[in-house]
Amino acid sequence: MTGWVNAAGVVAALLAADVAAAAPAACPREGTLGTSRILTVDAGTHPRVGLKSFPDTLPLHDGEVVLTFDDGPSPPMTDKVLAALARECVRATFFLVGQPASGRAALVRKIAAEGHTVGHHTFTHAHLAHITPEQAVAEIDRGIAADEKALNGVETTTPSTPFFRFPYFESTPATLDLLQSRGIVVFGADFWAGDWNPLSPQQTLHRLTSRLNQARKGIILLHDPQPRTVAMLPAFLRYLKKHGYRVVHVVPKPPEDLHHDEHSERPSAAPTPPHEGG
Repeated sequence: MTGWVNAAGVVAALLAADVAAAAPAACPREGTLGTSRILTVDAGTHPRVGLKSFPDTLPLHDGEVVLTFDDGPSPPMTDKVLAALARECVRATFFLVGQPASGRAALVRKIAAEGHTVGHHTFTHAHLAHITPEQAVAEIDRGIAADEKALNGVETTTPSTPFFRFPYFESTPATLDLLQSRGIVVFGADFWAGDWNPLSPQQTLHRLTSRLNQARKGIILLHDPQPRTVAMLPAFLRYLKKHGYRVVHVVPKPPEDLHHDEHSERPSAAPTPPHEGG
């Protein structure tokens, strides 16, 4: 999959800015959805994004979507999601749970090697608002460290991609302030398919496309371990193509860009709900 995108810059975006700045190559297959552009995001200008939880979201144009997947890595489902994305030359962001990531380093590295962004989603997918502040910080740090160990071979609580999503979108003022002080962007979502609900793939697809057509743009939350998501994803990507929607890939700003203008766009050749989502 390195033909249509080189993920090295995303894997180590903060360590290899020269690679991260390179535009991806064109998709070799005609008629695919592709990735329309790359959007760099940093905590200085967009510390918290996603209208389901926060008053602000990413600066997307009408018809633009950001695809995000939570709760992996989970073979074989994550592999099937990767295959569906690869067929359409689409890049997404995966918010990984540290505990499964720690035992599946090869799959974590495969996600990055295929051009996707790797974000963080705690160590055990805990309800951070229902534990002590110290336990919440430990959950966040342990998850980041496990993801980094799997991805880059180094256990560190400084993420190479400073993107984080709260399980169940359960943030607290203290954890939000902590992440912002560490330069970590908190991702919510603008809408979701509700793919954790016991619906058929067809019902899930209908719900997702209905919400998409109402919102017209935004950060979409999906879950790669869910079989219904895996089953409906190829049809959803075809729907995006047929109806003129465009996929935007989010990446972190390299260190030298963190104090520049509000956000950067690079063209590509080709109120918090208590128990939902995340």
